Amino acid sequence: MTKVKICGITNLEDALMATELGADMLGFNFYEKSPRYIKPLAAKEIIDQLPHRVLNVGIFVGETIDQVLEIERMSGIKALQLHGGESPRYVSDLARRTGAEIIKAFQVKQGFSTLSILNFDPVTVLLDAYSPNEFGGTGAVFDWETAILVKPLVQKLILAGGLNDENVGEAVEIVRPYAVDVASGVESSPGKKDPNRLEAFIRNAKNG
Repeated sequence: MTKVKICGITNLEDALMATELGADMLGFNFYEKSPRYIKPLAAKEIIDQLPHRVLNVGIFVGETIDQVLEIERMSGIKALQLHGGESPRYVSDLARRTGAEIIKAFQVKQGFSTLSILNFDPVTVLLDAYSPNEFGGTGAVFDWETAILVKPLVQKLILAGGLNDENVGEAVEIVRPYAVDVASGVESSPGKKDPNRLEAFIRNAKNG
């Protein structure tokens, strides 16, 4: 069954609601320019009250390795999602210095090379829609054919980019990813989840 990652968690109410509805992973955005930014210690207060089965993921853009490791320590996250222009060397160095799972995000745009992903092996790969102004949470969809091509090249594929309760079932049926990721697609406003959309998204993703 496809796993579900709910990203952009900013408060305990949404975190508990998502886990009670069946979310497998929660994303905490540590990129300060994001409307879904959360401070590491605020994330820790939430994480400490969540079931141990949930994988808590930190989202990073352009941080140094030392900064990532410090936020990991402060917050208690167990996976590191890299949304910037990190090099393969950066990722391999980070992997050597942490026991956390590493998720490397790629924004899919015209001319995107699926083979470039092989330079980052072995990591979990997340595919998202490209935006010149935002790193994730754009609400835009990319061509899922790219995801189909990438899937055999990686250990785990997480599909993001414009998913919502109406299209996630189709996305799961077509791509069969390891997991699907959503932020804006289940929100009433940035950082605040809509209960009905959240429930429908998780249900449709797991039944897709």
